Amino acid sequence: LGAALVGALLGLSGALAQGLFRNPLADPYLLGSAAGAGLGVVLVLAAASLGGAYISLSTVVWIERVGLVSAAFIGALVGVALTLSLARGAVQTLRLLLAGVVVGVLLGAVSDLITVVEPDSLRGKQAFMLGSTSFLGWNALALMAAGLAVLLLMGHRHARALDALTLGEDSAVSLGLDLGRVRLVLVLMLSLGTALAVSQAGLVAFVGLVAPHLVRRHAPGRHGWLLVASAGMGATLLLVADVISRAVVAPRELPVGVVTAVLGGGYLFWLLRQRTTP
Repeated sequence: LGAALVGALLGLSGALAQGLFRNPLADPYLLGSAAGAGLGVVLVLAAASLGGAYISLSTVVWIERVGLVSAAFIGALVGVALTLSLARGAVQTLRLLLAGVVVGVLLGAVSDLITVVEPDSLRGKQAFMLGSTSFLGWNALALMAAGLAVLLLMGHRHARALDALTLGEDSAVSLGLDLGRVRLVLVLMLSLGTALAVSQAGLVAFVGLVAPHLVRRHAPGRHGWLLVASAGMGATLLLVADVISRAVVAPRELPVGVVTAVLGGGYLFWLLRQRTTP
């Protein structure tokens, strides 16, 4: 159930990202959420490893109370907020995309610098970057289920706006669409879905990219259908990857993010070969 909810959030977020940027290669991590989540985790791990040598006992207790999940969630939102600030809002998608790349590189560099200064945080960062669904509890499942329900309702409400965006910006404006407001709402939805998934399971690669692509390829339709179907496809893909990760080297378990990266990368490689073969 945990893997299905994480996959559904990533699939839905990927569909929102591809609709927002009008690019089938867009994924949920484009706006700096992944780098922000990674930096949040590294900061907490580094602060905890320093312990009482440099900070007070009350601060250590506060850090433990916040936890890695909260740090990843807050870090993902902060990364997106920095992207919006650098892009001066969500009016221009190209500027938003470039700002996301810059923020991702910058936050990733800061994270790497912290791991150099405090090497003990590197192992925890590596475990987070590989992704895992092994530590999901009932509270996490309830939180993700509530977030997914809210995002699906909001997605249904903004499905027509996404359909209008596919026609181009000029056509969308001529239909009475407020591009700035709609894009901002879509970015916030994308950020919430990605932050929920990343904070609970780490960075799970390719699910948010491949799930909407499979739906568009085999069961195309308007965004009202696409958002729901992408969530279902993401849940299915991550469930399959989770079963494989637990079965390949049982009783040990592979990081599910590694499995999704291999399967998703292999699928995209095959797809590109199919399209380039004369």
